[in-house]
Amino acid sequence: MNQIAVIGAGTMGNGIAHTFAQKGFTVKLIDVSEAAIEKGIKTIVSNLDRMVAKGTISEAEKISTLNNIITYTDVKDGVTGCDLVVEAATENSALKFQIFKQLSEVCSHNTILASNTSSISITQIAAQVIHPERVIGMHFMNPVPIMKLVEVIRGYSTSDEVTQKIMELSVQLGKVPTEVNDYPGFVANRILMPMINEAIETLFHGVAGVEEIDTVMKLGMAHPMGPLQLADFIGLDVCLSIMNVLFDGFKNPKYAPCPLLVNMVMAKKLGVKSGEGFYDYSVNKKAEIVSSQFTK
Repeated sequence: MNQIAVIGAGTMGNGIAHTFAQKGFTVKLIDVSEAAIEKGIKTIVSNLDRMVAKGTISEAEKISTLNNIITYTDVKDGVTGCDLVVEAATENSALKFQIFKQLSEVCSHNTILASNTSSISITQIAAQVIHPERVIGMHFMNPVPIMKLVEVIRGYSTSDEVTQKIMELSVQLGKVPTEVNDYPGFVANRILMPMINEAIETLFHGVAGVEEIDTVMKLGMAHPMGPLQLADFIGLDVCLSIMNVLFDGFKNPKYAPCPLLVNMVMAKKLGVKSGEGFYDYSVNKKAEIVSSQFTK
């Protein structure tokens, strides 16, 4: 594989584009908005500058990485000639289905179509395209250039050949691919999101405060980041979306999202991306605990 298209220039999309480009692939970064593309490229430049400052890469490697990225606002133009398309749009099933229907129309039948979805059924996504055996999940972790894991999700129709190619490609990227089957939340979020949701329930019921909950999990369970801070980092809207997928998929009350999570998303308190979640990120870019709203 030489040419890779990435659809979506947001947090995950620009991270995936960065990672492929740094490994020498030609990357076509696609988004419907020029502003989104500019923001995505700005993030990539900032992350590369940080890597140069730390001595992880050279200035020449930074320039080479950026030269490997071409931007597009038209999907058809962007995916032409690509061996692999990685969709990294918002975690919304209707949007992803629409994108894959379009990809089925404009891509070669030999093009592998991967989704970075963190919870939505690969089998359902594959049902939108001709030759569903070429559709696979390629769930990167955030921040993509740093995190080693790639969850490789086989849909019902995904072929052995496509799975093997994606496993090998992930290794080329310096990642550790782990093959899993297509069930709601896969492995990562089937385990992680109920834990985060339970931490929010613990806060909602007044068992402890934000800092106390995160401290217990960091110092007691050796987690690098507390669950509430992690929820802010992921995005509370994304957390809610995944919990809804789990709840709809399993029909089990244990996967019902906490009312506090629902209310915070409705109030646009989404975490880092909005400047406020369980912590306040607006004051000198330093997280401060937001406590007044966290009572039942």
